[in-house]
Amino acid sequence: MTRLTPKSAKKFILDNTALMAPPHVPEVLLHLADEAHDLWLRTEEELAAIGLPPPFWAFAWAGGQGLARYVLDHPETVRGKRVLDFASGSGLVAIAAAKAGAAAVTAADIDPFCETAIALNLEANLAEAEFLGQDCVGADMGWDVVLAGDVFYDRSFADRLLPWFQALTARGADILVGDPGRAYLPKDGLWSLAVYQVPVTRVLEDAEVKRTTVWRLA
Repeated sequence: MTRLTPKSAKKFILDNTALMAPPHVPEVLLHLADEAHDLWLRTEEELAAIGLPPPFWAFAWAGGQGLARYVLDHPETVRGKRVLDFASGSGLVAIAAAKAGAAAVTAADIDPFCETAIALNLEANLAEAEFLGQDCVGADMGWDVVLAGDVFYDRSFADRLLPWFQALTARGADILVGDPGRAYLPKDGLWSLAVYQVPVTRVLEDAEVKRTTVWRLA
């Protein structure tokens, strides 16, 4: 069996996804797995056999959809600013920021396959963003706004994120988080900006609609 590499991933992505609009963000087109493709039904072991990490880039997660919706509805949040879309996945939030008039957008994800997926999605939306393929937790590259969709799903990851977000906030950056009620979302220090009912895939979630809040770090 031929193992995929990030450089050979383009054909795999095109063959295993369909170009469609996430239900809560119809302005954006993404290459997503759907019922016509079995990508979302494969186990991690099956994916590992072909050299593919879990394909988070193939799904429009609730936190990202809510955050992208907020940015498009409130373009002043990012207009003319340097924006980081952290844990970008498909690039949905980065694309929303670009469409909303951000001066510069960086889509960051440690999964190297995201670079190809995001490039395809940027092309489909005639949008521009830079890809950052390194772990940037703790870094500060001068971003004015950091957007983070669905990142508080793991305790150890959350423990790393919060001090970084707090440090960026202290020097003047805006940190916006889209979260559908993940277990490790901080209980304090967040202001609710908007609440959405976001349609999701039951195979991936425990419901067909997730109540998703966009928070600003205080």
